[in-house]
Amino acid sequence: MAENVKSTDGTTIAYEMAGSGPTLILVGGALNTRQSPGGMVPLLADDFTVVTYDRRGRGESTNTPPYAVEREVEDFGALVAAVGGVAGVYGHSSGGILALEAAAAGVGISRLAVYEPPYLTTEGGDELWQVFVDKIQALVDEGNSDLAVEEFIRHTGADFDAGMKQSPWWPSLVALAPTLPYDLRLAGDNNVPVQRLDRISAPTLALYGGASAAWAQASASAVAIAVQNGRQDVIEGQDHAVEPEMVAPALLEFFR
Repeated sequence: MAENVKSTDGTTIAYEMAGSGPTLILVGGALNTRQSPGGMVPLLADDFTVVTYDRRGRGESTNTPPYAVEREVEDFGALVAAVGGVAGVYGHSSGGILALEAAAAGVGISRLAVYEPPYLTTEGGDELWQVFVDKIQALVDEGNSDLAVEEFIRHTGADFDAGMKQSPWWPSLVALAPTLPYDLRLAGDNNVPVQRLDRISAPTLALYGGASAAWAQASASAVAIAVQNGRQDVIEGQDHAVEPEMVAPALLEFFR
């Protein structure tokens, strides 16, 4: 059963806890709820109190417009305060960017691991990135959630076929489409915010998959260099949709 904490602007953030030991918060990326990293939880719960949560506008969490990255950082800060005031954090994809922004803002993060934070993902620079951001925002504003999710998935480089729309899980993705612009806002201008990340002193592990596109290693490397105490590592044979059993050993070693 979910517990709740109130963020600064009154948004209710729903979260769950499992296991025992030091606190480790898992932060999901686009189209994720607190159930999305479910396969990871039992792999970590023997060593940690694992916290999963619904980011604003998802699952059982509420939403308070207008969106701003600062509001999501406040949400995360309220969550950390509710579970003890300091925590280890693992963020996947845009959840990694959110975790980095929270650490840079001074939220109590003891150690931080991120997997393929989606910076440096658009060949052709800032202009093409903005075109994509504007396209997704327009589709969401028009209420065309189905196409917004399709376009977003295609942009990630993942294989997409029409059969996906007939799957039982497709409606749950479409329901999350209004939050896609939030993830794109987190990525900013699509470049690593070096000056902000330089504020992060917590030990930081930037991970990428050995089977991922070139941007993933470039992003992990840039993040590891930008923070004060960072390093990068590769999960061989994996892409952006890393398997829990493949990344869990790296997380256990780092957070222990």
